[in-house]
Parts: sequence; structure tokens; C-alpha cells
Amino acid sequence: MQKNIHIPKHPYIRIRTFISFIALFTLMGFSQPEGRVLTQDPIQHEVRLERQVAIPMRDGTVLYADIYRPAKEGKYPVIVTRSPYGLQREGVHHERMIKFAQRGYVGIVQDVRGRYESEGKWEPFRDEAEDGYDTIEWIAEQEFCDGKIAMQGGSYLGHNQWAAASQSPPSLDAIFPSVASTNLYANWISMGGAFRLSFNYGWGVVRMPNRIMLPQTWHTAAFTPEELKYENILMHLPLKDGDLKSAGYAVQHYRDWLTHESFDEYWKEISDEERFDKVMVPAYNTGGWFDIFIMGTLNGYTGMKKNGGTEAARRGTKLLVGPWGHGPSTGFGDMQFGEHAFVDLYEEELRYYDFHLKGIQNGLDKEKPVKIFYMGENQWREEDDWPLPGTEYKNMYLSAEGPANSLRGGGKLSFEQPSTAREDTYRYDPDNPVITHGGNNCCGTPTLSGPRDQRVLERRNDVLVYTSDFLTEPLTVAGPIKMTLHAATDGPDTDWMIKLVDVYPDGKAIPVSEGILRAKFRDGLDKINLLTPNEVYEFEIEMTGTANVFQPGHRIRVDITSSNFPQFDRNLNTGKPLGSDDEVRVAKQTIYHGGERSSHITLPVVRGF
Repeated sequence: MQKNIHIPKHPYIRIRTFISFIALFTLMGFSQPEGRVLTQDPIQHEVRLERQVAIPMRDGTVLYADIYRPAKEGKYPVIVTRSPYGLQREGVHHERMIKFAQRGYVGIVQDVRGRYESEGKWEPFRDEAEDGYDTIEWIAEQEFCDGKIAMQGGSYLGHNQWAAASQSPPSLDAIFPSVASTNLYANWISMGGAFRLSFNYGWGVVRMPNRIMLPQTWHTAAFTPEELKYENILMHLPLKDGDLKSAGYAVQHYRDWLTHESFDEYWKEISDEERFDKVMVPAYNTGGWFDIFIMGTLNGYTGMKKNGGTEAARRGTKLLVGPWGHGPSTGFGDMQFGEHAFVDLYEEELRYYDFHLKGIQNGLDKEKPVKIFYMGENQWREEDDWPLPGTEYKNMYLSAEGPANSLRGGGKLSFEQPSTAREDTYRYDPDNPVITHGGNNCCGTPTLSGPRDQRVLERRNDVLVYTSDFLTEPLTVAGPIKMTLHAATDGPDTDWMIKLVDVYPDGKAIPVSEGILRAKFRDGLDKINLLTPNEVYEFEIEMTGTANVFQPGHRIRVDITSSNFPQFDRNLNTGKPLGSDDEVRVAKQTIYHGGERSSHITLPVVRGF
């Protein structure tokens, strides 16, 4: 049933919705920076809200949307969001769409198939491309649309933009994907083939099927019995029936994710990175260095600049990355980056839509396409491209004056390649994994994300620690990071977990990049090749991109281990299919460095700072 609600240009309405917006973000753990006031462009329109408007899909399924329109009749550009979280979403969509409508846009928020008001069955990711296309083309035919349409939203909503744009809808003009994945297998469900357990379980099993947020129970541990504590549920083996522990029934999409553990056709048919050439419109990619989807943000930019379907799409694509997690902030983890680190993405969006949908010449096309925040220096810089032109890729080599186990060991890191061949060993026990502490994670998981002091982990003997000498001048690193590791294990499979760490003069060890590789995917994420026990292999481990200035007096560190739980599932070292096994095997790990087996990390060094 369609309902019309008139929202006048009354200060009380604006204040009330603004307060609800701030209250929500306070509950979610975010807060507006002290003393900051959101910039308000002149309000031009009263707003009319049309509730639960039916939008038919090609197969007859009806999806429902709320439409925020300027009250004055006429044709306007349209901004559309497709969400699995509910039309109102506790005021988040409501606030943003009112602000767009007050400034001369029609804002539309739609429940995706099978969620809340909309008909059909929700299977994560599977129908978003075609449903997005159908929604855009339906909007183009409405009397309120002036023919200009853009999409908006972050995380799953950002993925929905890529999915729809990959179908080349003729009526779409621009997208603004924030903190979004572009390859649902490689930079959502897994990283380097390792299953993102805490996120996939927390989002895919606990939150979405039941529309609740049980993972928050670790904040109220006193009220939660041991058997329902999230960190204990995630220890359950085998993973394939772990959904019964919290959901109480089989969650089919979660079980499908476990079954399809490689980048097979199940994933390829919904991967956006293979369809950048079908995206005919520019994309403004925004994200955070510590966001779980940072690789999707970076790949969205580089993929569109190289393979976008039109010259306008390639030329108009932009990138903005801050020192954040899954949303803008002034501080994250153990670090404060300053008030200027915060970016009001609404203001960025409005300027972007004004240019592409209203034709306002606001200088957007005169700016450099890349804006990134350099940690360590704590400054924003505009760049000509990503990776930065003129970047010099330099290797830092592992070496050791004694066993590199823990902070107490003799692990060294240097730009000079050591001639003496050595090796370090450690014991990886899946029943005693290295616990997640910081890094790229998010969204209701029982982990501490972001830049957090690693010394609590570096005291363990199953963490190898390699540290450089003190720097005498700044070293700026900005771009993709890669670890080349010569290693062996005594079983058919294991994991290699790498962190690049900025060590402060007081000893604080802050991670700035991380990567993991499930060893059986060493030849490609679509290929499963088990290892020959005790054979030495050269592994290439892709790590998250970063921008960090290592200052004088700081040191550069690489940490190596074989687990990061529960961010990633524990590799049980047996080589059996993901989720099927409850057998735990302890592995002996050997890392080689120096001589012909010179393990090293490759840093993108930027000059001229």
C-alpha cells in the first residue's frame, strides 16, 4: 500500500531527523567529531515521502521502495539505494534521502528481493545485477525522473551498484560505491583463499537471516552463557554445521560459501571485476585503509581506469581512501589521526551528483582523481593515479642473527639482500591460534579491528618477528604490498599470515598492511593444489594496499605466522575440504631467508615528499 507523507521545510523536522541520525551512529559505535557541524547547502525544496511504492521485476516479483521527492511537481535527477537492511534502517536512509530531496533530487531506497517489504527469496548477491537493472530502467520511465540516475550506498549497497552497473543499464549515469567489494570471493568471502570466518558467520548466519545482531553479545559477556558466546561458537568444528549453533537451522547460503571454497563458477558469475568493461559510467570509490573491503575499493578504481566501458567512465572514475575502518572517523583502533581525517561523504556525494546529474561546473573534473590519507604524516594528498606514477618498488629482506620467534628473537629486516642462507621454524597449533587483534575486519565480529598495537601477539613464539634498524629519514610507502615467502610445512596445507608494521620509538607496533594465503591456492584462487610435505615453495602473498610515512626514529617490521582467528578460519593443516573436517593437526613451519631463498616484502616507495 502506497502512503504519501509531506515533510515541510521546517527547522524542527530537520533537527529531529539529524538527532536521530547522530543517535544511531552513537549506538553503532560511531560518533560525530566533537565540535564538527555538518555543512548544509541551501535547502531549496519541501519534501514529499511516498512509502512502499511497488517496482516490478522482469520475473514478476515486486520489490518495494520509499521515494523522497521534492513536493513541487516536476522532473528531477534520481539517486537510488538498494538495501538488504530495511527501507528506514533506523533513520540512516531517511536522513540522507531527505537531504538529497531538499536539494532537488529524488531519493529512492528499495528493499532488495526477499528482504523486509519486498517479495521473493533473498540469496545474497545472486539477484542484485538483474534486479538493479530493472529498478533503474523502471525509474527512468517515471514522470518525476528527468533522465539522470545515479546509485548510492556502501558495503552490500556498494556491491549492488557494481552489480547493476555491470549490466550496462542505459539510464544509469554514475555510481558512488563506498567500502564495497568488487570480487565477492577474493575480497569479501575470503582473502588469499582463507575464509573470513567471523565476518561471514556474523553477517551471513547471525545477522542477516534473523535480522538481529547476536555478535554484540561479547560486549555483554556477563549476560551470555559460555555456549552462546560468539568467540566460542566460532571454535566449533566442523564449520559446515556451525550455523546450527546460533541460527538454530541450516543457513543454505552460508553452507554454499563453504562448499564453493575456490573461485569457481559459483563466484565467477557474480564477480564484478571481470565486467568492468560493461560499466559505462564513472565510479567514485571511497574506503578506509583498515576496511575489510579495501582491496575492492582499490580494485574498483584501477579496474575502471584501465577497463571501464567508455572513455567518460575511465576519465571520471575517482578514488578516496582515509585512515578508517568501515566508515569515516578521526581515530580508529589505537590511533588518532586528527579532526581533518574525517570526510563528510554526504558532501562528497552531493558534489559528485551535482556534476554528473545536474551538470553543475563545480570543478570536479579539474581535480586530480585520487585523494588518499598518508598515515604517519597524517595528511591528505591528491595524486594523479593509483598506484602513484614513479613509484619505486623496493624489496626488504628477512634475515636473522638468531631464531626470529617473538619480539625476543633475532629477526632482522633490511634493504640489503643477505648472502647467508638461514631458516626459522615455529609450531602452528590450530587449537591455540594467534588471535585477531587489529587489521582489516568489521561489522559485528568479535575482533578488535584497525591499527592496534601488535606487541600482545608478538610475544608469542609462533609469531616470527623481523625488524629493521631505526630509520634516519622518512620513508613513504604508498601502493600495493606483496610478500614473497620461501617456506615449507610438514603437511598437505597450511596458512601464511603476514603483517607490515610501523614500530614507533616507544615500541608501539601498529599494523599498516596485512595479507594471508591458504597454501593450496598458491597457483591461483581457482586452483586447489595440495602441498608435498616438507617441500620448499615460493609463495606470493598479496597484501592490502596502504599509504604510510615511516618517520625517523621508527622501524619497519614484518610479522609472520599461520593464523589470525577468528577473522579467518583456522587452517587445520589436513588438506581436507573447507568446513568438512573436525580433525586438528599441529604443523611444523619453516621459513627460509638469505642466499637463493631470500624471502622479502616488496614496498612501493614514493619519492619527493
